Amino acid sequence: MELINRPRRLRTSPVLRKMVRETRIDRSSLVYPMFVTEGTNKTEEIASMPGQYRYSIDRMGEKLMQLTQAGVSSVMLFGIPEHKDETGSGAYASDGIVQRALQAAKKDFPKIYMITDLCMCEYTSHGHCGILCGQDVDNDRTLSYLAQIAVSQAQAGADMIAPSDMMDGRVAAIRRALDQNGFDEVPIMAYSAKYASSFYGPFRDAADSAPAFGDRRSYQMDYHNRREALKEVALDVEEGADIVMVKPAMAYADIIRQVRQLVHVPVAAYSVSGEYAMIKAASAAGWIQEEQVVAEAAVCAYRAGADIYISYYAQELAQYIKEGKLG
Repeated sequence: MELINRPRRLRTSPVLRKMVRETRIDRSSLVYPMFVTEGTNKTEEIASMPGQYRYSIDRMGEKLMQLTQAGVSSVMLFGIPEHKDETGSGAYASDGIVQRALQAAKKDFPKIYMITDLCMCEYTSHGHCGILCGQDVDNDRTLSYLAQIAVSQAQAGADMIAPSDMMDGRVAAIRRALDQNGFDEVPIMAYSAKYASSFYGPFRDAADSAPAFGDRRSYQMDYHNRREALKEVALDVEEGADIVMVKPAMAYADIIRQVRQLVHVPVAAYSVSGEYAMIKAASAAGWIQEEQVVAEAAVCAYRAGADIYISYYAQELAQYIKEGKLG
């Protein structure tokens, strides 16, 4: 056959395939979500997330060292407090679990970029992401608490604040509070398009953050909606978000793509606990090849338009890139 155009010509060798690769991943864009808990000498495996652990502050350095050696330079901290109450006071206490973890990490691993998840669900006795008025979360009353948490985290050494609560107006409130307290250079990575997803199940086990009643659908997004996500993202950028996020990642590549086309700020995608657990379970059963699926899922997010990838597989992905298996 006399074919002029033969796309397969560019697939004939590994060197050529990599040369013309359209989507490339760099280790510097990976973020590892890490759970820190009260107590000493603890590395508690999370049952629904095999290979993931809750670390006490005195043991978290072991994981931070592994991440550093693999080339992962950014960590997102989630705290699991000993005490919970109606107002989530442990989230903004100067001696809270995240605040103390930040101070320890900054002392021993000053080059690691520390991002703090900002939410109240791990800290409230009811498990919701804000202050209650009856059975409902009071959006506007919650904002002052979120702002207080942000300042507390910045004072403890947070390099970036990542609010995940999905309250209206939270980015503006946090930005104003940070600026007024001398933290105008601390950026905000907003969970802008955070869907009410069943993919979060294992995280609630990991962080002990399941709501005591009801659900979070009155503030997290309906997964049927696309235009609403773009509205949320645009509002967060207008309010001062430096980075916007889509969560989850795997089933929301269409949202990642449209957000990328809408905004001129970096876009993050969070590959959540359920995605991790599914891959782990299927690979343990011998149904899939873990390394290949992990790589493919990551590339999907980047191909859709993500600049930053938050993943429980960050260490493994960094190692794949280091070994020339992915990049």
